[in-house]
Amino acid sequence: MVNIRQPLQAVTDTGFDPELAQSRLDQVFFALSDPIRRQILEQLDGQALLVSEIAAAFDVSLQAVSRHIQVLVRAGLIQQERTGRISRCSLDAGPLLDAAVWMNRYSKYWQQQFDLLAATLADIDERKAASPTSTPTRKQAKKRTPRKQ
Repeated sequence: MVNIRQPLQAVTDTGFDPELAQSRLDQVFFALSDPIRRQILEQLDGQALLVSEIAAAFDVSLQAVSRHIQVLVRAGLIQQERTGRISRCSLDAGPLLDAAVWMNRYSKYWQQQFDLLAATLADIDERKAASPTSTPTRKQAKKRTPRKQ
């Protein structure tokens, strides 16, 4: 089961703390920087698993998987529930929403760049269509030029 908490959980008793938000965002991106940790999150999408079940999918030690899980727990991406020696993990997608919100601020820049590229390509196409003579391609030029023998 996926748990989604409220985004930007950087609210303290005195209000929103931007430094705490940045620190948590740093932890999320650090956690996502490793392919094994991303695969663990994929495994937990829609289901809770035991640590041993998660580890079975990887060719690394149980200790290594446990360390990866702890990084994900510190980033808030996984919740761990312990019953004796058994530990069950579930995905908490809230911090992923935090990361998406942060990245979305920069989508305006990329959208402007794509719009500019589209306009430039349209202008080039219009100029080609309006020109009275078109420049032959290399293949066309080779066909027109007789070979010297």
